[in-house]
Amino acid sequence: MTKVREPQRLRASIDAVKELIISKGLKPGDPMPTEVQLAELLDVSRANLREAIRTLATLDIIEVRHGTGMFVGEMSLRPLVEGLTFKGVVLPGKDFETLRQVVEVRLALDLAIAPQVVEQLEGRETPELSDVCVEMANRGERGENFASEDREFHLTIAGLIGNELYGQLVAAFWDVYTLVGPRLGVPTPRDMADTVRAHQDMLDAAKSGDLEAYRDAVQAHYAPLLRVLDSTTGAAVAG
Repeated sequence: MTKVREPQRLRASIDAVKELIISKGLKPGDPMPTEVQLAELLDVSRANLREAIRTLATLDIIEVRHGTGMFVGEMSLRPLVEGLTFKGVVLPGKDFETLRQVVEVRLALDLAIAPQVVEQLEGRETPELSDVCVEMANRGERGENFASEDREFHLTIAGLIGNELYGQLVAAFWDVYTLVGPRLGVPTPRDMADTVRAHQDMLDAAKSGDLEAYRDAVQAHYAPLLRVLDSTTGAAVAG
């Protein structure tokens, strides 16, 4: 009976801590009550509370700073990134499959927010995006990696349209790509040129209010990576 109740107690403690954060209106970085205070406030044992805190820290809901105390975590998508990348590591042959799924989800997200992007950027001067496109083109011409500029382009769009969740998802998926992507090898000059052009086309289409052209550019953006993934997985199957 104890074995059945323990997970229930832990779940109740986790929920109670989350409810306390909500009820007190605490934000990421805000200090939390001490362990002793929490145990008294929530009427739970300190042993059970410690387990709850460990679980919440893993989920980035609570941050434990040794010697300083507990704080509300960033509540980022870091656990998602770690889970996806770990899946690719522990399951042989699943790394590229995981990456392809990530790319497909990113493509779907970018297409889904396309109307919002075009609405927000139509007729608008966006030097921050223009500068990123120029830097991508310069690095591409030199044969240099421009992954950080690519990431910045999409995060900047997220900021311009005010969609925080989209920005977090983009950052999370980019982190997965950063860890798994290098196994794909060095991109070809053609793929690099196509990717650079697609970003400029996305920006031009959004500023001109052309939704269909924007969606076409989004598709073109992911085409080189999907092409490489197809050839890589095909070679793996053939081998």
